[in-house]
Amino acid sequence: MHRLFTALGLTVLASAAFAQSDRGNITGTVTDPAGAVVANAPIEARNVNTGAVYQAATTDTGNYTLAQLPAGPYELSVTAQGFRKYTRQGLTIENAQTARIDVALQVGDTTDSVTITEAAALLKTDSGDLSHNVTTDRMDNLPAMGIGAQSSSNLGLRNPMAVTQLVPGTFFQSNTSIRVNGAPNNSQAVRLEGLDATADIMSFSTTLFQPSIDAVQETAILTSNFAPEYGQSGGGVFNYTMKGGTNSYHGTVYDYFVNEILNAGTPYTNNGNGSLLRPAQRRNDFGGTFGGPLSIPKLYRGKDRTFFFFNWEQYKEVQYITTSRSWSPRCRCVRAFSISQVCSPTVRSAPIPSAARFWKTPSTTRTHSGPRAPPTPR
Repeated sequence: MHRLFTALGLTVLASAAFAQSDRGNITGTVTDPAGAVVANAPIEARNVNTGAVYQAATTDTGNYTLAQLPAGPYELSVTAQGFRKYTRQGLTIENAQTARIDVALQVGDTTDSVTITEAAALLKTDSGDLSHNVTTDRMDNLPAMGIGAQSSSNLGLRNPMAVTQLVPGTFFQSNTSIRVNGAPNNSQAVRLEGLDATADIMSFSTTLFQPSIDAVQETAILTSNFAPEYGQSGGGVFNYTMKGGTNSYHGTVYDYFVNEILNAGTPYTNNGNGSLLRPAQRRNDFGGTFGGPLSIPKLYRGKDRTFFFFNWEQYKEVQYITTSRSWSPRCRCVRAFSISQVCSPTVRSAPIPSAARFWKTPSTTRTHSGPRAPPTPR
């Protein structure tokens, strides 16, 4: 029994170590002005939005790695005895990204500091994967809501997978087909905060499992050469990072809508008022978000510690359906498929006012009110 629990524990640890992750990493080498490596130098990365601090130290070879960093803006600092404090600002760690930041320290007092505001290099030198990162701002500006009669029903939903239209070598059709680098349709894998969220049963209906666009902070689309941890995918990996609260309160309210009044009219038609006919199209995708530090006045202050984020979205569509109805009198001559004799509608035997008559169909009973009775079927 003890061996069984040991094996189970090792299995859990192994699965956690090789689990898919939506987080990023910072790695690099720390050197002195002569190019020699600096060992045991403290490294610190601070998340600008939440104030969370992640620490590490250089190895004997001067290398360091800050792993499992949530996506967002960071400030990197290195402090070593006999050198000026090094500070790197303006770093943005993206989803599933490994950023290489090499640090060259300058001789001086630790009370002095060197601040660099340069962004991280775009060239990837620590991984061979081909990926594309799309932020919330670009997704908000992307026309993700379908328009036109062909985008009715669930085809008109704002789908976060519409970001594939910004990636070369991909094909996207809302809620129907996704193809990456010529792979079979709908063979992609979806990771939500590192967890597998792939629609294995109904892969062709992505809107049933999609997150809200306004709740997504960043989307990383890995198209080829991705690490083994993102295996079991034949057509790319969609890695979503969801939004979280920060030290400031932020919220949004939105309503994306489609209305026929904004559409062009059908040529060579007339609606009777001198205007062109416009087929009715009414769709609304509305909602809101709100997040920030969790604070209770005089009891708890959540700044730099506890945060919350809330998102709500609803989709409504109005469809106008035209139907027709046929009437069939219930009498013996019709049941016998004969029209040689005239038959009258079945009338209730109870006394009724002369201005109202009742007749029956196979499924309904209708009332006719007025001075004239219903016509006799022929």
